[in-house]
Amino acid sequence: MNLLNFSLTADFLKDWYLYQPKSPLLFNSGLFLVFFLVFYTIYIQLLDNKKLRIIYVVAFSIFFYYKSSGIYFWILIFSTFVDYYLSLFLAKEENSLKRKLLLLISLVSNLGMLAYFKYTNFFITNINAVTGSTLSLYDIVLPVGISFYTFQTLSYTIDVYRKELEPTKKFFDFLFFVSFFPQLVAGPIVRAKDFIPQISQKLKLTNAQFNYAFFIIIGGLIKKAVISDYISVNFVDRIFDTPNAYTPFENLMAMYGYAIQIYCDFSGYSDIAIGLALLLGFTLPVNFRTPYQSRSITEFWKRWHISLSTWLKDYLYISLGGNRKGKWRTYRNLFLTMLLGGLWHGASWKFVLWGMFHGIALAVERFFKGLIKIPNTKFIRLIQIVLTFHFVSFAWLFFRAKDFATANKIITNIINLQFDFEQFKTILVSYQNVFLLLLFGFVWHFIPKKLENGMFSIFSKTHFVFKAIVLALVFWIVYATQSAETQAFIYFQF
Repeated sequence: MNLLNFSLTADFLKDWYLYQPKSPLLFNSGLFLVFFLVFYTIYIQLLDNKKLRIIYVVAFSIFFYYKSSGIYFWILIFSTFVDYYLSLFLAKEENSLKRKLLLLISLVSNLGMLAYFKYTNFFITNINAVTGSTLSLYDIVLPVGISFYTFQTLSYTIDVYRKELEPTKKFFDFLFFVSFFPQLVAGPIVRAKDFIPQISQKLKLTNAQFNYAFFIIIGGLIKKAVISDYISVNFVDRIFDTPNAYTPFENLMAMYGYAIQIYCDFSGYSDIAIGLALLLGFTLPVNFRTPYQSRSITEFWKRWHISLSTWLKDYLYISLGGNRKGKWRTYRNLFLTMLLGGLWHGASWKFVLWGMFHGIALAVERFFKGLIKIPNTKFIRLIQIVLTFHFVSFAWLFFRAKDFATANKIITNIINLQFDFEQFKTILVSYQNVFLLLLFGFVWHFIPKKLENGMFSIFSKTHFVFKAIVLALVFWIVYATQSAETQAFIYFQF
């Protein structure tokens, strides 16, 4: 009996405290909820002890990353160490050549690490395809979130190089900034000048902040675990796996389904991350502003994954020359920025093509800006929104499909769509839960901001017990609608 108890205890400790490759720690898992409640109970006792609080959060963040990505937490610490000390040397160095050399070391160490884990097999595959060689692929596991925290540490070094930021003198403050668990593995990508000063501030969570944090965490869970996951498992994944096994109408609805799935998945994660950070007394930047309400691709990128689009603008587009060297250079820079942005999303030519679509669209819009004056009427605005949404949704096909052949099959099927009321009705009834959630997701996305603010105002005035009941109800819905395994966030693969 004692041996049995010991075995059960050992298995329990292994599941809870050791990295499980098949079930990494996710925000939408019950395990994270338990960990966070324990963490937060201790955290609020340390609000007035800054040093201990920083060490405590750093320790939990590294543990969180270990539970999400295993032994690869050492890469996070390595990047932090390198960029922290390089930035100190950069701030003191006056020699232009030496400063450039220090920046180059930062770029090579960070981008080299990213290139190895993310693009080694991509390069080998393409070399084999071009030369006919048979080089073996490496067994490389991509560390979760490496693209995000690499960009975050790089922005810090570049800002110090540009003399736009004084480096922090405390290593643990910088480690806190890089490893902060709410946004560590999928953003928002945070700038040091916005975040590090918050570490030294006296933390105080107001009722308004608490209510808003609660409100957006609940919304984020519904977006991710109810809408996105249900649509994905019960409809979108099936169509994208074997598109020719389904009707053209189902292929079309899968395109719309993935558009709302990826939005709810990623914006849901961002909402949870922002809400968790706010509960800890920290403000993270807004990452989504109803992107499918955009009237152009230019506007779309001001609303979609804002922290990434602004990073690409500030550190890639401007570094390429921005709009400072004439119109054609501007078009080229827009195209190259989005092409590289596509490659950042994944080591595949389909991501490059996705980036090229957006780069061409941005360049074309810039070319016609000022040449054509479009009437600003409600009808014209609606047409612009519809056209922009369908362009984005079409490009998502290459983002989601496993290869070009699958994307082409879906496109061909959609082109062959013919009106058949009875068939449409049968399909809608067969997938009624999926389409109701899809409709709910789009309605939620397009509701006026005033209505959303009104809902938050009502929520804020309710008793704490009611808020707790709402949160419990949401977790019950998440549990009732989830598939056999908790679904990882889409952007974890990037």
